[in-house]
Amino acid sequence: MPEPEQHFYQSQRLRLAYWQWGDPSAPPLVLVHGGRDHARSWDRVAQAFAPGYRVVAPDLRGHGDSQWAIGGEYSLRQQVIDLVTLIDLLGGRAAVIGHSLGGQIALLTAGAYPERFEALVAVEGTVAGAIRSQSITPQAMREATDRLRTLERRVPRLYPTLEAARDRMMEANKRLTPEFALHLATYGTRPVEGGYIWKYDDWARMEMRAHDITAEEARHFWAAIACPVLLLIGGNSFARRRTADDERFFQRARSVTVPDAGHWVQHDQFDAAQRTMRALLDEAYPPHALSLHPRTGAATGTQQASRPRPD
Repeated sequence: MPEPEQHFYQSQRLRLAYWQWGDPSAPPLVLVHGGRDHARSWDRVAQAFAPGYRVVAPDLRGHGDSQWAIGGEYSLRQQVIDLVTLIDLLGGRAAVIGHSLGGQIALLTAGAYPERFEALVAVEGTVAGAIRSQSITPQAMREATDRLRTLERRVPRLYPTLEAARDRMMEANKRLTPEFALHLATYGTRPVEGGYIWKYDDWARMEMRAHDITAEEARHFWAAIACPVLLLIGGNSFARRRTADDERFFQRARSVTVPDAGHWVQHDQFDAAQRTMRALLDEAYPPHALSLHPRTGAATGTQQASRPRPD
């Protein structure tokens, strides 16, 4: 599979990056990563779906090669603007797969803009920690403010080699192979004097913030989603029971639990995850409708070598 192309687009005065695989004339499939992650963590999923789809994976604001927000504005509302702007750039409708925070962003966007979505997969996407359980209080605001102020004194952790960053990835997820963990570390870090640091902005750490939507409010968005929804759950996830219960808040949703997988279902059990995702996408794009862009075999069209494009 040829390497993807990198592109850039503008949203709310930020220059945001995305990577693209497959035929640009094929139906769009958008892959949205989670917090402290990056677009190239989707490589295996993107390669699996590139025959038949225009696969696009953005770097969220403050992540990967996208710009950091001045003042640390990483609210869910801002992330929704970024995603709907990208979907409009791709033609106005798309199927979307989101992991963790990316799943939450996709679910909120689909609730606010149901006409933009063909199908939606939320991988561990209703429990990413970016939705608070109750209304904000003066004490909660004070605690969140104090947490964010500590980031001004934080020094990024320095890894002397890419292999050291790889080892940290494997410490966080013991199911990763050394090869794939090195791939994640390669695209998730940037070189500095003395080694490497992670690309993501510390101010984008959702667990540090006073979140701008409650769980009850989020459920109103879920109920407004018109397309078919798959809630993909890791069998060893910390929140598998809660995610399965969330199915009842959607019009057309089903939950599937993947055994022997944690929070990163698409990494831990790749084959099972992509088969389950494909089954949902078949509802939005029946195989006969994609006869010009088959999902198996050689990809149609051509791709240029991977390189940034200043568009």
